[in-house]
This record gives sequence, C-alpha cells and structure tokens, in this order.
Amino acid sequence: MKLRLGMIGGGQGAFIGAVHRHAAALDGLYELVAGAFSSNPETSKASGQILGLSADRVYGSYQELIEREKALPEAERVQVLSIVTPNHLHFAPAKLALENGFHVILDKPMTFSLAEAKELQTVAAASNARFCLTHTYTGYPMVKEARQLVASGELGAVRKAYVEYPQGWLSNFEEGSDNKQAAWRTDPARSGVAGAMGDIGTHAFNLLEYVTGLSVTQLCADINTVVPGRKLDDDGAVLLRLSGGASGVMVATQVAAGEENNVRLRVYGDKGGLEWQQVDANTLQVKWLDRPTEIRRTGTGYVSSYARHNTRTPSGHPEGYLEAFANLYRNFALSLQADLGGKSAPPEALDYPGMEEGVRGMAFIENVIASGRSDQKWTEFTV
Repeated sequence: MKLRLGMIGGGQGAFIGAVHRHAAALDGLYELVAGAFSSNPETSKASGQILGLSADRVYGSYQELIEREKALPEAERVQVLSIVTPNHLHFAPAKLALENGFHVILDKPMTFSLAEAKELQTVAAASNARFCLTHTYTGYPMVKEARQLVASGELGAVRKAYVEYPQGWLSNFEEGSDNKQAAWRTDPARSGVAGAMGDIGTHAFNLLEYVTGLSVTQLCADINTVVPGRKLDDDGAVLLRLSGGASGVMVATQVAAGEENNVRLRVYGDKGGLEWQQVDANTLQVKWLDRPTEIRRTGTGYVSSYARHNTRTPSGHPEGYLEAFANLYRNFALSLQADLGGKSAPPEALDYPGMEEGVRGMAFIENVIASGRSDQKWTEFTV
C-alpha cells in the first residue's frame, strides 16, 4: 500500500519541490494527497490544482495542513510530510509535524541554526515518527559501495580524504537580478550564517563522514566572499582532522566559473584508495598500493548488497541525481512499511541520513564559519 504524502513548500517556480516529487513517485511507494505549497494561499491553491490534488486537501499554511490532516480518520490522513522550504522555514513545520506524529522528510541543511537542530532532535526523540534528511549524494549506488569498501577494511586504516564541490552559478551577482534561488541562498535572513558552506559545503562534509565512517574533530577554514556586494560566503577551503588520526581537505565554491555540480571524493587508506565523482556516478575507482587500479561499475554482480539495493538499471545504463534522491525516499518508505507491518527492515533500507547527520551538518556550518573568522589555526569541532 502506498504511503500518503503531503508537501510543505515546493510550489510553482520552486526547483527542489519538483525533484522531491519525482523522487517520491519513482518507485510508486508514495501518493501525494495534500500540500501547503506556498506561504501565499493563492499560490498554494494554484500549485495544488496543477498537481491534480483535491481542492480540500490544498492548504494555505503548514499549520492548517497539519491541524486539518490530523483531524481526518487515520486511514485517510497524510502519513509522511516532505518539507522543501528555504532554510529559515525548516524548523517550525518539522517540529510541528513530529509533535503531531507525522513522519518527516526534510531538505538539508536541517535547520537555520545548531540550536534549532538540537531542539528538533529532542522533539524527534520524544516522537514515534521517523525522520529523513535528503543528503542526496549518499543515495548513489557507488557511494554506498565506497562506504562498504572502507568499512570492510580492504583499504586499511584511512589516512587521507579529499572532497570537493565546485559550482560556478554564483560567479556574478545573481541575487541582484530576478533569480529567486540566488536571492534566498545568499540572504542571511533566509539562508543562515553561511552561503556556499551551508548550501553545498554541508553536502561535501556529509559525504566525507558517510564514506569514511569517521568524524571531523578539528578544522581550519579559509572562508571567502568573492563577488562584491554579496552578504554570505561563496567560496572556501577547509583543512580537517578526523577521528582515528586521519586528515582531510574540503573545498566548496560557487564562483568556479564553468563548473556545474561535479562533487568529487577521494579516500586513501594504508593499503589503497578510492575515487568517486558525480560526473561519472556509475564508476568507482579503487586504487591499490601493490596492483593495478580497479574500475567498479553500478549494476554488476560483484558490488555489495548496499550498492545492489540502490541500483535500478542494468549495468551500462546511467543512473543519476533523481535516482539517488529517489533511493532516499524508497529506503525511508521501506523502513516505514516494515514498521507498519511489525517487521524489521533490512539494514540496506535503514541506510538513509537522519537526525544525527542533520545535527552534525548544522554544527559543521557554525564551526566552519567560526574558524574562518578566527585567528587560531585549528578550531575544535563542537556539537
């Protein structure tokens, strides 16, 4: 049976809302039945009409959605709420949803501040509801394979990790034009204390910790605002110290002219290393100290159960961003369906980002900005 899905945000003209809807629809595990798609009731109504929803299930605010849906019979009301609003509008609807027993899928970063993230974690712990944070890149099959390869110990003890996320779309003062995405992402009142480091740096940080299985313990950041007139950072590089004695380097920039979204990760142990990049997402390079490099591919019989579980097409057929996004939605649905059936979900289905990743992501934002402003070489990573 499909899970009944509601959406907060993601109305007409919103990029990420359509991505979430495509991801939710890909496996047929959800049915979008309700929404509050905009803070403007008329825009919300128009968006719901375009999506083919019943007019009485399209609401003018998230408060109205949660109140009226909860009043419906249990067999009819929304079960999962997908929240796809700008950063400053993440906390309040997520908190209210969890307090009222709705499961939540939330776009990253989790909240506007670390204090909000910690409070939301407390609310979630007191609720019976599940929570998923959409760190997209952890949904790729070969990212799953990379994580399992490191965890198996085949590469030996991790010594070094490099992660980079270059974009070029903010190379000019786009927020000065009619660019809604640029306007809110560069506005401290809506984005928070960080620009590039919050928008894409959190993805890079999460990807590094997810694959290595290690935690950042200290960092040394160089944070820049390159484009004149911009209020938040648009470029930065960070030296990292990780648990277990490993070290890392992270680069996140939105002023690398000509770059799109080629996230790239390299991890090196004392026996070998690996490399993955989004431009060739079906490929994982495994580099050995004493033998030739391996090329592992999505859809093949030799990959781990986690990679197989998150693979949708036969080998040689490209899988990309929407499929990776959909893997998070599917795994979350499988975990919920197992709960509803009184069963235990397989470990592969439980492999999606949640509260812990959300809190650490917000801690990263505040720590990295503090480090960038500090004269100290190293800043302790505190949560």
